Amino acid sequence: MVKTVKLDIVSPEGEIFAGEAAALFVKGAEGELGLYPGHLQLLTRIAPGAVRILKADGHEELLYVSGGILEVQPHHISILADSVERPQDVNEAAALEAKQAAEKLLSAKDGSVDYRKTQQDLAEAIAKLRVLELMRLRKKH
Repeated sequence: MVKTVKLDIVSPEGEIFAGEAAALFVKGAEGELGLYPGHLQLLTRIAPGAVRILKADGHEELLYVSGGILEVQPHHISILADSVERPQDVNEAAALEAKQAAEKLLSAKDGSVDYRKTQQDLAEAIAKLRVLELMRLRKKH
């Protein structure tokens, strides 16, 4: 029997996932995290990117989160996400457009640009595109 941990993912829109997971992979503020049942306690911000849930049956579920808070307890993991999208709901054209617009603003030497916000917009667009890439790779296998 595969050991699991209770996982809850919520956003302002409501509950996104509630169930058992054999593992969770998420991008924390300091880098990639692989979380398994019995993991030590942890509280950290999460960066925009993919959340991969490995279910007890071996299937994976992939989500995009724009950021949020991750809390890990030995038998329970919670993600309080700023926003969540399933890969099939990510608008690739809009993400590409947002990426290009942010890159253009960052390359401009205009003092009116809010670099922090623009860098955040760029990170979110790149993360969405990465989630779509991961989804396509999974479909090939």
